[in-house]
Amino acid sequence: MPRRIAIVEDDPAIRANYADVLKKHGYEVVQYVSRPDALAGMRTRLPELALLDIGLGDEVDGGFALCRELRALSATLPIIFLTARDSDFDMVSGLRMGADDYVTKSMSLPHLLARVSALFRRADLARETAPAEDVLTRGDLTLDLQRFTVAWKTRLVELTLTEFWMVHALAKFPGHVKNREQLMSEVHIVVDDSTITSHVKRIRRKFAETDPAFDRIDTVYGMGYRWRADT
Repeated sequence: MPRRIAIVEDDPAIRANYADVLKKHGYEVVQYVSRPDALAGMRTRLPELALLDIGLGDEVDGGFALCRELRALSATLPIIFLTARDSDFDMVSGLRMGADDYVTKSMSLPHLLARVSALFRRADLARETAPAEDVLTRGDLTLDLQRFTVAWKTRLVELTLTEFWMVHALAKFPGHVKNREQLMSEVHIVVDDSTITSHVKRIRRKFAETDPAFDRIDTVYGMGYRWRADT
């Protein structure tokens, strides 16, 4: 069965162009013009990956709202913003809304396809690889590798699939520094350094919402990040 990708884009020419390319690479594509149509369609049947524009018709930030709504439907649905808006503010906002990646329409089609493929590869790995531990516990942290849930001091922390695997990569070996290339490899994503940084900031914020004293993720300047070992 081909992978099902949803494209939410209000420009018919751009939408058709991306749909044609994805279909030629073996994907099933469903297309939506507006946020209400997309939400209604995906409530009926979730795709396996969603590509969202930010501006949708009269809704200047419709894609951001749709991303939040999709995250309420599924914490693990891979979501990529595909937009002409290239400011750091928009990128950080998109990631904070729960997207797994953020790319601009100036990006080459082969690069976009590589990012889509990387997200699917990670999903396959999650399903097909039997983890050595079904539950990873590190002090107050509990990661359930079957349900993809995270708890800190017994309270659930709502993470996306990308965020889950980043925490797993860091917490599996507390005290070990992971550079950005290692994190991309272990999380199976292809992003730039600023996107990794934004993901880490968002993970910290989510843990801090549960516990304001949370301080387990250290930045090791010039090297990467590490999960602080229990003392």
